This record gives sequence, structure tokens and C-alpha cells, in this order.
Amino acid sequence: MKLLFTLVSVCVSTAVFSQADNTPFIRLINPYKIANPVRSSRQFIIGSTCKSCAVTINNKRVDVYPTGAFAYELNLVPGDSVITILSETKGKSLTKKINYTYTVPIPAEPVRMLGIESIKTYPEGDLELVPGDNIKFRVKALTGCTVRAIQNITLYELPLTQTNGMPGIYQGEYIVKASDSFRLMKIPLSITDSAGNTINRETNNRFSVRPALLPEMVITKGRLAHLEYGLGEDRLGGAKIGYLDSNIVLKITGKVGSHYRVQLSKTRTAYIPDELVEKLPAGTFTPESLTTNWNVYGDDKYDYVKVGLFARLPYQSFQLTDPSRIVVDIFGATNNTNWITQLQTVKEIKNVYYEQKEDDVFRVIIELKHAQHWGHQLYYSGNTLVIKVKQQPVDLSLKNLTIAVDAGHGGTNNGAVGATGVYEKELTLAVALKLQKSLEKQGAKVIMTRIKETFFDNKERILFYRDSMPDMLISIHLNSSEDPFRTGGTSAYYRYVGFRNLSLDIYKRMLELGLKEYGNTGSFNFMLNSPIEYPNALVETLFLSNLEEEMKILDPAFQQEMADKIVSGMKDFLESCK
Repeated sequence: MKLLFTLVSVCVSTAVFSQADNTPFIRLINPYKIANPVRSSRQFIIGSTCKSCAVTINNKRVDVYPTGAFAYELNLVPGDSVITILSETKGKSLTKKINYTYTVPIPAEPVRMLGIESIKTYPEGDLELVPGDNIKFRVKALTGCTVRAIQNITLYELPLTQTNGMPGIYQGEYIVKASDSFRLMKIPLSITDSAGNTINRETNNRFSVRPALLPEMVITKGRLAHLEYGLGEDRLGGAKIGYLDSNIVLKITGKVGSHYRVQLSKTRTAYIPDELVEKLPAGTFTPESLTTNWNVYGDDKYDYVKVGLFARLPYQSFQLTDPSRIVVDIFGATNNTNWITQLQTVKEIKNVYYEQKEDDVFRVIIELKHAQHWGHQLYYSGNTLVIKVKQQPVDLSLKNLTIAVDAGHGGTNNGAVGATGVYEKELTLAVALKLQKSLEKQGAKVIMTRIKETFFDNKERILFYRDSMPDMLISIHLNSSEDPFRTGGTSAYYRYVGFRNLSLDIYKRMLELGLKEYGNTGSFNFMLNSPIEYPNALVETLFLSNLEEEMKILDPAFQQEMADKIVSGMKDFLESCK
């Protein structure tokens, strides 16, 4: 990925509707359509008009902000509603009509005739299983019947106290047996009433059983292979354990949808997307290794812990504070280390030792000299696991540091949109460029994700900064909510506890701008917070969806104030490290 480091000017005013101030117009960002079927009575009309215009909605006067933004909250009644928006100024006027059709959600009804209305299986999706795994069934059917699944496993009707008063909810589990051998099979279910009448159905998903004596192995590929704790999902993706190096062998014990379940140790499983691995030939050994001897030493920027192994094993690392330590669990490793050679060239590592946490979990503990974590990196050199520890900078001033500034979104990724039509991607870039200048005035070297309106995937951003290895990273964003009136404020985010102070110090400074408090949030599963190599913080400067806050962020002077507060927070962070 090639990035340019020349400064370009950015003007966000082109995103805001540019008609003359005395020409009425109505530009809605919500709703987008004229006809709007909805299932909630509360709706918001959000948009903009000319700055001198007055707006009424169904003959009720609506406040118009100096930016031209306006919003109105509706409480609809069931059926059709016609909304008339009028914008007028100096004898000129413009009318726009929109329609809402509010349908009250129909309450769920019990099944009235013999049959099965719905079948849910857990975990959800197509499954590849091994003996001992469970398939959980939840069925909605006619009450008072007998419901059975595979091999006549009875599903039991739940009491109304556990179903919100809905009769006919049946549940049960099937434990996969060693004798099971089905492959890509939809599981049959049946319901039988008291008269002996029976109706059959099948699951929507397909199920396979892996023979217990034929374990399969996969090997990680690429630079961003990662393990996930479980199958949970949200808009940020599944909760990641951490990234892995390439060519690490993992043992498959099942599959749920597109995720392989892998066995890390006797008591620990994880999941990995199938696109991040390749299958190995049948007969590949289960990954395991004895540890050999270690070396611990340093150079002018990093300290190194090198743990000798006979195979590339999966691992997990995490940070501890008070006192500061790095902990690395190596799965499939058993201690056979007879000594650890520690040289005096180390500058950050205070001590290194190990514990055999379980028969196949080997734990490396690295004690640090300073309270602040400055990042670490894990990778393999051959079959030797290298833990590369960033030393605390000797001179804790911005003029001696390299700072990464990430302007969120960009290109085809617009991000949130304000009432005036301005996009988040434009404002993050405007603030990021001002932050770049402010940091350079302090003497810092600044590297930017983007300096113009360009798209970069978050994976590209992570790899770029992994190669650049900045001392800190600040990612600039704006928040958004459906409520343009009540929800607002500034916030900061971190993932790892060792990097918390950076986001907290910036957050405290941002609050000095008079913005509402929205919180400093930890364990945040955002990709730009995922690197362990350097302290990083995500700053959600304010809510672009909030009309008052949109007016602030559109002001270049306020953008500069934000940039200066971020710099002040970074300086506070550096001062606390001394």
C-alpha cells in the first residue's frame, strides 16, 4: 500500500448543501424516501434547509440551526400519516410531503393446528461435530403434543413462565455419539398428537459428524490470521483473542458456519474463520512441543525474549498492570527448559520466568521495568517464538516520537452523516490534518493513514502501521445515534488495559471543550484498537447525529480546538510515564 505524506487542503463545505442562503430548499437525510413503512411509533425527520429559512412541519415551527440543520420528532398513530414540511424565507417557499405507514407489530400467536411452525438449532448455522458435542433444539409447535428429534430424542414443552406465556415451545439436546456418521444431513423432527397423528419436518441447517479417529489439521495463512473466543457477533465482529503468525498448525474439532472450532489445549477451544487457514494432509500430527532454552537480550529500541520450540504453536498474550507484565500462553507446549540466558543489554525487561499452567499450556511471564506498556509483538523465527518488547522512549517528549494519525473512514466508506449532509469521513480528515500540524509544531514525526479523500480498508491500515511501528496511534472518528436531540457527547476507546491511560488522558482533555461525557470505554473490539505493538486510542470526538454537536464540528476553529486538546492529552500521558 502506497501512502502519500504531502499535505493537502480539505474543505468539508462541499458536502453541505450549497444553495444561496435566501433560496429555500429541503434536503432530508432521514427519511430518504417519500413512502416509509415503519414498525415503531417514534420517528425522526432530520435534514437541512437554507440558513435564513424558517421551517414548519405539519404547521408546527421547528428550530433551524445556524448551519441550516433541523430535526423533528414524530409520535405516529397506526395507519397512514402525511407529513408536510414547509421551508420559507423572504416571500419564497418550498413544500415537501412524505408519508409514513405505521404498522403495529402483530403479537406472536400460538400454533393452532398440528404442526411445527419453526425449528432453531444451536449453535446456529451448519455444523460439523465430533462425538460428545451437543445439538440444541428449540421448536415452536402445537401445544400438548410429543415432539421428537434425531433417534427419537424427546423435546420437552417448557412451562409458560419460561416462554413469556407462549404455549408450544419445546426444547431438548442431542449428544453426538461415536457411532454417528451422518454427513451434510438435515435432521428430521416429528410431532405427534394424542390421537397418533404425526407430521414430520427437517431442520434448515445441515449437520455432519467427524470420525473421532481422524483429526484434521489446518495451517494459518496471511498476516492477519486471528482466533476468536466464541461465535458471538456484533457490528465490530467476533471478540478476538489475538492475531497469529502464519504457518501455525491448529487442530480442528468442528465447524459452525464459516468458522472452524480448534482445540488449543485439553481445556481450551477457539474459533477461526475458514478463509484464514488451509487444510493440511491427512495424518498431520497434532501440534505439540517441548520447550528448549531461552535467550533474553536487547538492542537500541527493543528487548527480545526467544523461546525455543520444535513446532509453531498457537499462543495468546495479554497485559497486566500494577505491576506491569506481559503474559504469553503457548498452547501445546510442555516445559523442558533448563536455563534462561538474560543479558544486561535489556532496557525494559526486568525479569522473565515461566509456569506450566496445564499439561499443555506453557506460560511466559515478562516483568517490565516501567509502569507503562509501550507494546510488544509476537512472531516466529523458524520454530522459535519471539516476543519483541518495545522499550520506553528515553526522552518522553513529542519531538522525539513518531505518532500515527488515522482519519476514520474515507473514499467509499462515508461513515455517519450529519443533518446538513456532511459525511463523517470528511470531518475526520479535517480534524486529523489539523492534528498532524499541531503535532508537527511540537516536533513530532507524523505518519498519516490518509491525507485526502481515499479509501483504505482497516486491514490495510493495521498492516501499514505494523510495518511503520509508530510510538502511538490516534484514530479520529465521530459517533452517531438515531436520536438527534438527546444522545451526544465525547468518548475515547481502548482495548488493552496497558494502553488505557492514553485514551483516558485524551478523554479528560476533550471534556474541557464543554462536551457531554460519553465515557472512556475499554475492551473495545475495533480493528484499529487491536494492535498490541504500540499504545493506541480511538477518539469519538462527538456525535455527528446531534444537531448541536454537528454545528460545533463544522466550525474549523472548533476542529482546531479538538486537535489541540488531543495533543494536550498525549502530553499528559507522556508526563505520567516519567
